[in-house]
Amino acid sequence: MDCGACALKVENGLKRLPGVSDINVNVGLERLSLVFDEDRTSRKAIEERIRSLGYAPHSLDAQTSADRPAFEAPSTVADGAWWRTRKGQLVLGTGAVLILAFIVAAVAPDLAEWAYVAAALLGLVPIARRAVAGARHGTPFSIETLMTVAAIGAIAIGEGAEAAVVVFLFAVGELLENVAAGRARAGIEALMNLVPRVARLEQGGAVSEVPVERLGIGDIVVVRPGDRVPSDGEVIDGMSEMDEAPVTGESVPVLKEAGSTVYAGSINANGVLRVRITRTAADNTIARIIHLVEEAQGSKAPTARFIDRFSAVYTPAAMLVAALIMVVPPLLFGAEWSTWVYRGLATLLIACPCALVISTPAAIASGLAAGARRGLLIKGGAALETLGKVRTVAFDKTGTLTIGRPRITDVIAVEGDEAEILAKAAAVERGSSHPLGAAIVEAAEARGLELPKVFGGAMAIPGKTVTARLREGFVSVGSPRYAAEQGEVPEAIRARLVSLEAEGKTAVVVLGGKRILGVVALRDEPREDAAAGVARLNALGVRTVMLTGDNRRTAAAIADSLGLEAKAELLPDAKLAEIGVLKAQGGIAMVGDGINDAPALAAASVGIAMGGGTDVALETADAALLKNRVTGVAELVELSRATLGNIWQNIALALGLKAIFLITTLTGTTTLWMAILADTGATVLVTINALRLLRFHADRPAEPPEAR
Repeated sequence: MDCGACALKVENGLKRLPGVSDINVNVGLERLSLVFDEDRTSRKAIEERIRSLGYAPHSLDAQTSADRPAFEAPSTVADGAWWRTRKGQLVLGTGAVLILAFIVAAVAPDLAEWAYVAAALLGLVPIARRAVAGARHGTPFSIETLMTVAAIGAIAIGEGAEAAVVVFLFAVGELLENVAAGRARAGIEALMNLVPRVARLEQGGAVSEVPVERLGIGDIVVVRPGDRVPSDGEVIDGMSEMDEAPVTGESVPVLKEAGSTVYAGSINANGVLRVRITRTAADNTIARIIHLVEEAQGSKAPTARFIDRFSAVYTPAAMLVAALIMVVPPLLFGAEWSTWVYRGLATLLIACPCALVISTPAAIASGLAAGARRGLLIKGGAALETLGKVRTVAFDKTGTLTIGRPRITDVIAVEGDEAEILAKAAAVERGSSHPLGAAIVEAAEARGLELPKVFGGAMAIPGKTVTARLREGFVSVGSPRYAAEQGEVPEAIRARLVSLEAEGKTAVVVLGGKRILGVVALRDEPREDAAAGVARLNALGVRTVMLTGDNRRTAAAIADSLGLEAKAELLPDAKLAEIGVLKAQGGIAMVGDGINDAPALAAASVGIAMGGGTDVALETADAALLKNRVTGVAELVELSRATLGNIWQNIALALGLKAIFLITTLTGTTTLWMAILADTGATVLVTINALRLLRFHADRPAEPPEAR
């Protein structure tokens, strides 16, 4: 299968079988799935119908359910064995009979015409058979129909040599299209090859190699330096750097230690790791990416759907124009019949819609593959097209623009030094499950501070304070309101507390008895690349806004530091309503990571999930950022715009070449073999242009649409 025309031919052929429904043809994967009533149509009848249309089905029973069979082609030319395929054999066969005809013509010139006619007819038989099958089963205006009419017409007017050359060039063109299509499919195969076939499973103290498919959740595997991780899991022992570039596109090795998550297909750099498997081979990150990319390639983008509708009208219209070219000049102006029949036949060949039909899906497939290679997972051509047209990008705050957990930003000592204040606060909060307390303990441990001994357990007053007894007496970590209840807060400290809160920080006061010892400020800090990501979107002419349920003061502080608008104190339903308002002003993309973001992700023109977000967000969204970086949103927009530009280049290339050769045909310059070469050339050029997207690099801001 080379393009949407192939899929349409199969769909039309199977629609006419009784009891067959839910037909889905994925050209990118050369795969067909359907539901059928075996009492009305047998599996054998379905396979025979597919064969009659020129395709060899291969059942995938082991991978599909009993009521939804799937079929795919047994081989492609992606592996280099092009001579084993039907199209390769057609090229070899037509080439052989053409050479034989040339030899006959050289030896016996009187038999030249008959030799070329025989060569043309022999090469035309499989093409004509597919044309007849297509016409019988719902696709009368296929490229095989155009080819058959043109070749027979050329023979009828005494141009047997040209007919033979045209048939051969048509076979070569189809083979080249198949090669190009195979190149586009190689992206999925590359993803599949990321996961090793065997894993080193640890059982009862012994390590043995087992197939990856046998791994279950909870199994322990050993990953040596240089090994690929066999499935998603959690490190339980060891420390090493992991190259995650094949999976997430992250270029810098990531340190992994006990408790770290590792992804299938990642490469272990130096240390030995023991990993507990958390996802089976069928459900790991690579498997999910492959599944989503396969689904995405099977879905049609809006432009592709329009091209399909256009080509359905275009082909019969082109045949009508060719017929008029053949008969109008001779009938109305007394022109020579053979000349204008010849030009009409050339017009038929030029009118083949293959290049036009493949212009969009080839670019979409390349764009999806380019995104997947860079950790930008896009679930379909529609999402890829829409991304380049969005006017606004809305961000959730917590976990999206920010890290998702509070960190200490300031330690202010009133008595003693900063280290002493932080150590006492951490001693009191040790064992606390509150996010602020956990952040204080984490900061103290990161600085290597020795925590004072606590005598007895800590006592908590929810919303106010946590108190514990240290060697020097009771120490409390509480809210500014609690501190004010214990005694007068000095004006300088009060002013500092107001300043910290104005910056969107949460301040806690450390008290020794009723004396203020110091202040610790915390905030959920922006991601390192958040400001750069927002700036890149602004440079692209895209409006950026933050939608959050947090308080206005904190939201304003974060938004001002990142350079975007803020709409705060939004509950999920209010966030959904805000998406509706922004969507009415133009296309909007929503970026989020949590369960509460799922409705907004679904309601937006395009939903984008952070790679570290919840499964609900990832399943609801139309795209996911596996790198978990805000700059990925701008990369998505740039990739979409590059893809849209490529699509229009392809359409212009396909129609432009046809227009040029139509003019040269009418003036008598174009021969039949030049016409078929022009059509084949256009298809190959369009495919090669689409493959350029595989080298896409989002390393410089693109122009906003208004600037183009």
